[in-house]
Amino acid sequence: MSQYKSISDISVGMKASAFHLITDEKIRAFATISEDWNPIHLDEKYAKNSKFGRRIAHGAMVASFFSALFAMELPGAGSIYVSQNTQFKKPVFLDDTVLVEIEVMDIDIERKRVYFNTT
Repeated sequence: MSQYKSISDISVGMKASAFHLITDEKIRAFATISEDWNPIHLDEKYAKNSKFGRRIAHGAMVASFFSALFAMELPGAGSIYVSQNTQFKKPVFLDDTVLVEIEVMDIDIERKRVYFNTT
């Protein structure tokens, strides 16, 4: 965990990343928090008959991994995650490991805002 970085300590091109293993426990915890009980995420039998052929993680759960990078790495504790545009290009399955990465693309010193690309 890094300390909060002053905006003057941040530069275009800085990156942070993390790997996340997608587990049944994480999917069920996210379902509980979000109240999204879609059987595509939770029911093997249902998911087997879907176009994916097996259970998939909640897209919003995977997107939420960026929040930890912003809060704990770059810019760090005390920063506020304002918005994100998200496109889900492929399903994420149980037991997959995903890599989430953020990269500083622009900095607005006056407004104290940092703009990131998220992958």
